Amino acid sequence: MADNTPVNSQITDAVTQTNVKVLGEAPAQAMGMVYQTMAHSISLSMQNAMQTQGGLQQIGNAVTSSACRLILDIANGGMGGGGTGGGGGGG
Repeated sequence: MADNTPVNSQITDAVTQTNVKVLGEAPAQAMGMVYQTMAHSISLSMQNAMQTQGGLQQIGNAVTSSACRLILDIANGGMGGGGTGGGGGGG
């Protein structure tokens, strides 16, 4: 409490208590911001992982379809034979 001031002592006490309240809440607010920042960065990394998995899935599908096409080409008479060769299953 301040002494010898022209301002009412109740006003001085109110301002002092407000300042103490703000300083007392500062660590909790700082930690709250840290937690929010951490949660945001983790969510961004999870989104990046999801996008990477999606891209790898597309690559895997493309490789599988290309391998199936090569297998069918070989079974139908070789490279670009069109199925008229002696490849298999014809009568």
